[in-house]
Amino acid sequence: MAHLHPALLALEDGTCWPGFGFGAIGTSSGEIVFNTSLTGYQEILTDPSYHGQIITMTMPHIGNYGTTPEDDESDRVWAAGFVVRSLSPVVSNWRARQSLPDYLAERGVVGITDVNTRALVRHIRTHGAMRAVLSSKITDGDKLVALARAARDMNGLDLAQEVSCAEPYTWTEGFDWWRPDGAGGQGSGGAVERRYRVVAFDFGIKRNILRLLAVRGCEVRVVPATTSASEVLALDPDGIFLSNGPGDPAAVTYAIAAVRELLGQKPLFGICLGHQILGLALGAETYKLKFGHRGGNQPVQVAESGAVQISSHNHGFAVNAATLPEGVVNSHINLNDNCCEGLDAPAYRAFSVQYHPESSPGPHDSDALFDKFIAMMQ
Repeated sequence: MAHLHPALLALEDGTCWPGFGFGAIGTSSGEIVFNTSLTGYQEILTDPSYHGQIITMTMPHIGNYGTTPEDDESDRVWAAGFVVRSLSPVVSNWRARQSLPDYLAERGVVGITDVNTRALVRHIRTHGAMRAVLSSKITDGDKLVALARAARDMNGLDLAQEVSCAEPYTWTEGFDWWRPDGAGGQGSGGAVERRYRVVAFDFGIKRNILRLLAVRGCEVRVVPATTSASEVLALDPDGIFLSNGPGDPAAVTYAIAAVRELLGQKPLFGICLGHQILGLALGAETYKLKFGHRGGNQPVQVAESGAVQISSHNHGFAVNAATLPEGVVNSHINLNDNCCEGLDAPAYRAFSVQYHPESSPGPHDSDALFDKFIAMMQ
């Protein structure tokens, strides 16, 4: 492929991973992580929760179905870089509007292919996620390792303000195929009656979360991450939503304080970073996972029923279940490592999950969590 040129990925531990660059020509730094999803690379790249991270895909063949604007989960690519084993030279999909290399080049994102991603992922699993630099301009390993060691650390890093909206906005867009009776159908997405007002904190919110609320009759007022509790209550919502997002949850002190003040006043639903912020507001603690959970195939058990759901994940931090206060239940458990994947605080009419029930990409096993939020508002 003529557009490929030498590139290098360097980690802070001194290891270097050569390959060929695609997308933008440049140098970028971030935390090196891996995602085990088989598809959905465009949704992953545009998920604000990946801000500050260089993503390695374990699926070896990437780019074969191209990209399309409908699959963007936000208005830009947030990933700091993209690492793949084999970039497809062919785009074959009727929905495709642009190849992956052109898509990344247009958005200024550096990619690298022909990397031994199997060995790289095993390295991350053994030594943990760490800082890295990806460059298609600099191929001096020592120089890149030094840059990686100088990059900012994810611990203690508040990234929510970097991805949040600058001003509040209202979202009502659903799906064209949605019917309120769940039977599908064409063209009914905009016809859903708006029965509930939801205020959603934007810590890096994905569009599919907003769509799944909208099709259930919600008019969603999306507000910046730094919005105060009094400003939220002044909007007189029926429910409050805490979104996904990047960074260290303990660093988002303003949101923790706001949620603590909001507890018990309105039904509250959190996802991902929102789950962690709820946990911290309730008095629990969070910690950083060795290499995190990222992929579309994580088994999670619902504690109350024992049912197992396959779920989409993207988190490098977790709530320490041992620090949960009395009356707060660890409602979902990851079957790979037993970490806390959900909270239920019935006294405050609040619940959350660590994973992504909105999928995009991933399975839809947990769609009913949105229905639970609607029922609480009813």
